[in-house]
Amino acid sequence: MYDLHRLRLLRELKHRGTLAAVAAALSYAPSSVSQQLSQLEAEVGVPLLEPVGRRVRLTEQAEILVAHTEAVLERLERAEADIAASLAELTGTLRVASFQTAALTLVPAALTLLRGRHPRLRVHVTHLEPEISLPALQTRDFDLVLAEEYQGAPNPRPSELEQEDLLDDPLRLAVPDPSAPARGAGPTAALRALADHPWVMEPEGTPARHWAVTLCRDAGFEPDVRFETTDLLLHLRLVEQRHAAAFLPDLVWMGRDPSVPLRPLPRGRGTRRVLTVVRRGGGRHPALVAFREALREAAEGVHGAGPGR
Repeated sequence: MYDLHRLRLLRELKHRGTLAAVAAALSYAPSSVSQQLSQLEAEVGVPLLEPVGRRVRLTEQAEILVAHTEAVLERLERAEADIAASLAELTGTLRVASFQTAALTLVPAALTLLRGRHPRLRVHVTHLEPEISLPALQTRDFDLVLAEEYQGAPNPRPSELEQEDLLDDPLRLAVPDPSAPARGAGPTAALRALADHPWVMEPEGTPARHWAVTLCRDAGFEPDVRFETTDLLLHLRLVEQRHAAAFLPDLVWMGRDPSVPLRPLPRGRGTRRVLTVVRRGGGRHPALVAFREALREAAEGVHGAGPGR
């Protein structure tokens, strides 16, 4: 029978890419990781790694092993959930990653609910964008990720993960100059009126940036992106100071009245979906069930607040 610990090292190598990254993540010496994988090769009786320049890649047989390892780990996730469900009290640590606006609005409210219901459950929260946190969820760095998905730009859905819809968050055009475009202008005309204005958007390569640029191009112009940041509060400040136009979600207001003029977006393009994502097999864990329930209650509390109410 193959050694599960060594199989997990092989899986980590597939997801993290290098022996050094595996060693750093697991607090091992790189030589120890290499030795363990060599022993696994001896157990299996075929090469599992092949050199590619200064890196290594998995052979076809290694990929087969990783696929079976994923199935074993899913069953172990289920076993862990069943053990936790058999206990009278919810304890331990839940590791959560969240993007900014959800971390500012939904997570604190959920933590308040959990503190009253499960005082011995420790929740560790990290602010990370989904393009970083979702791969980290696959490598078991987190137990739950709050992610976002834009209309017309669906996220990849790895078979090792399962997601649950939490909230539809309206997106709106934030106008730096209250006099233009006029409030009565249609959504596409309002966009075109800002064709020559500077914009603030999220960085290149992010789903939010792809969605925003596509929206502008569909309106007939290439946006002049002068500011790039994942910090939506900075987006807001730049609009407030009339330095840039932006697309802002309703969650950014956190229940307050908007501080800048807002215009609707074209039909079918004005919503992002907020999701919770966990590893397949782990969704029944009582800690995850409790946190998701608290998030749903938090979402109900903010749904309808702000400019969309």
